[in-house]
Amino acid sequence: MKKICFLLALFINFVGFAQNEQLFEAANNAYAEGDYKEAAMQYEQILTNGETSAALHYNLGNSYYKLNRIAPSIFHYEKALQLKPGDDDIQNNLEFARNMAIDAIGEEESSGFRGIFDTSTSAFSITGWSWIAIFCMLGFVAFFLVYYFSERTAIKRLIFIGAMVFLVLAISSVLVAVTKQSLQEERDYAIVFAEEVVLKNEPSSRANDAFTLHEGAKVRIIEEFQEWVEIELPNQSRGWMPQEALRRL
Repeated sequence: MKKICFLLALFINFVGFAQNEQLFEAANNAYAEGDYKEAAMQYEQILTNGETSAALHYNLGNSYYKLNRIAPSIFHYEKALQLKPGDDDIQNNLEFARNMAIDAIGEEESSGFRGIFDTSTSAFSITGWSWIAIFCMLGFVAFFLVYYFSERTAIKRLIFIGAMVFLVLAISSVLVAVTKQSLQEERDYAIVFAEEVVLKNEPSSRANDAFTLHEGAKVRIIEEFQEWVEIELPNQSRGWMPQEALRRL
């Protein structure tokens, strides 16, 4: 019975993968033909099916950019950059999309340990560092097995050193991935999707107005209260806005 369930699950995953591949190809064709609305719908369907990738979010961001949909384009470029940090094409298109936004609020700059860590580990995403850790651990196991069964002393020494190098790299990669995940959870960012939203000094529609934001603005979520969230801008300005007005990254 377990074997049947496993085969059924495998078949369902294969069918789902094939369907997503067809949708992705159809979306690419629609984009190439200039039907950006249809392309966006196809890409969104793939996301609904549970599939995600930097390429998918990047193409979706491009589709919304062509449709002059500021907030969705920025949102998906940001998601693509999370999955593939340091990519020049994603970063450049994100800058183009940001230039369409009304609010020029800039980016929050990292300093101290966080700034150094972000810069030195930006080559790979959390998933990327996790895969590096797995690869290095497999390398450690392979070298250790060769070390264990080898009979020549000189070879054993070299293999042992190689095994230790892979082990150190594996542990380091795990620490980097865990630290990046922790820092990412601390920095809870979102994109404003409402065309215009008036922020309040308190989580109440009757509170005094603080300032106004427009779609596409990137904000950091500080606190939540019922249907309200307190956000902060890079210039330290804070205000409360309805949760429905934004979408978390």
